Amino acid sequence: MKSPSMNQGKYVFAQFASFLPQRIFDKYVEQYNGNYRVRSFSCWNQLLCMMFGQLSGRESLSDLVISLNAHKSKSYHLGIGRSITKPNLAKANQRRDWRIFSDFAYYLIAEARECCIRDSDFELDIKGSVYAFDSSIIDLCLSVFWWATFRKGKGAIKLHTLFDIKTSIPSFIHITEGLTHDVNILDVLHYEKESFYIMDRGYIDYERLHTIHLSKAYFVIRAKDNLRFTRMYSSPCNKSAGICCDQIVKMLNYYSAKGYPEKLRRIKFYDAENRRYLVFLTNNLDLKAEEIALLYKYRWKIELFFKWIKQHLKIKSFWGTSENAVKTQVYIAIITYTLVAIIKSNYLLKDQLTKFYKF
Repeated sequence: MKSPSMNQGKYVFAQFASFLPQRIFDKYVEQYNGNYRVRSFSCWNQLLCMMFGQLSGRESLSDLVISLNAHKSKSYHLGIGRSITKPNLAKANQRRDWRIFSDFAYYLIAEARECCIRDSDFELDIKGSVYAFDSSIIDLCLSVFWWATFRKGKGAIKLHTLFDIKTSIPSFIHITEGLTHDVNILDVLHYEKESFYIMDRGYIDYERLHTIHLSKAYFVIRAKDNLRFTRMYSSPCNKSAGICCDQIVKMLNYYSAKGYPEKLRRIKFYDAENRRYLVFLTNNLDLKAEEIALLYKYRWKIELFFKWIKQHLKIKSFWGTSENAVKTQVYIAIITYTLVAIIKSNYLLKDQLTKFYKF
């Protein structure tokens, strides 16, 4: 994505919004007929209003509208339009297809993954992508969000996220009601050849793990305590790096062996920092055992991502109660996060080029 020149006369929010490719967004609006019978408050205006709310930390729809109307004289220059009322914004969030913002978010995600500089903390030399896959629960009031079933008298949604470790960009976001089991979302993923998928033991399902293997991708997953296996042979291991054993095994349990009929690699690792033993399963036979353990350690980055968006963006309190309104708000939050990453990457790259030419 090309970086527009930053005009000093523009408001900060207008400069921020100028990085958004409006023509691309308009294609998705046309695809889902988003501006049907719209006179003034378009999908583009809706997007900017919601992004303004995300960046300014508005607590409710009323709070957002009051804040926007406080800058009514500047609304044209901010690009948010003039017909901003609570009913207009509430109706837009409820009726306009959330897939407009979902597809636009995935477009920006693809742009961000191309331009974002690789994380300097990632030490391993791995050709393919490295993903952490996990979910985060957002509690809701079941009497208000009646569609988000979770437990008796309690509602929730889950954000199932595939997080690119190298670029710190979420590459896949799937929103479900709280009752949906995490492991079912593995069926939705498209696995990239030679990429790594790092997961906690809640995703143990040997048939689904075998699907990853057949896709010629790799997984690193923490084993359950009741793992039953037979050891085929062991490899020498680096005790000083915390590796207790490095084994090639096959499943003993009937259903486990049926789901994953091939051999697996089992690595037992002592985490000295937290004083605990961890057992990993992987289908990768080439990396060192300590590299597999380090790969799993990188899974904490997705936890930091969930923590960051919950603290800095509005995805815990919602400005609408329908499923469409909730999904719209979440995907606009992802758009905001991704756009910040793109702008940050552009300026880091610009700074590096400036230093290079000065040198």
